[in-house]
Amino acid sequence: MPTEYAQRSFRAEELPPAAALLRAFREPDDADRHRHSVLHAALELAECHQRRHQALERAHAPGASSTQVAACSQLVEDIDEHRAEWIGRIDAWVAANIQHRSGASLHTETLGAVIDRIAEKWIAAQCSLGEEITMRPHPLQVDGEAHLQWTRLAELIDGYQDLITDVIEHRRRLPVW
Repeated sequence: MPTEYAQRSFRAEELPPAAALLRAFREPDDADRHRHSVLHAALELAECHQRRHQALERAHAPGASSTQVAACSQLVEDIDEHRAEWIGRIDAWVAANIQHRSGASLHTETLGAVIDRIAEKWIAAQCSLGEEITMRPHPLQVDGEAHLQWTRLAELIDGYQDLITDVIEHRRRLPVW
């Protein structure tokens, strides 16, 4: 049953399943996030994307002065540097904890880059509901844009789950840079 799988605990040296990744975004105080460094980094990436989205909104707000736009632009650059650090932490965890079978097909992105894209889409999906961004789920208000954003998030999550399944079963390996 999917619910049982979603609640299954996993060890700190395992790749976190997609359900745990989403739970880390939705429930920032979840115990798994504190126990697993990938989940901690995933939440930090989502928070970076939240701040980035808010900075871009301020920069594009009607009447924003050139000083405000410049400040927002600098903030986005700083946020992107932090994102790169968190992505690097995930990739370092993969290098230290995941055994790769030589000859397995190489994935095109690092796990950190994949999780960064999922975090970005999580924030976009939350924003599409038309309310202030929080790390908690919103009451359902779905329009065409919201449906599109949540569908894209679901596709990324499905791809993530397929990827980690393939890595676990040694059919794929993750780039380690």
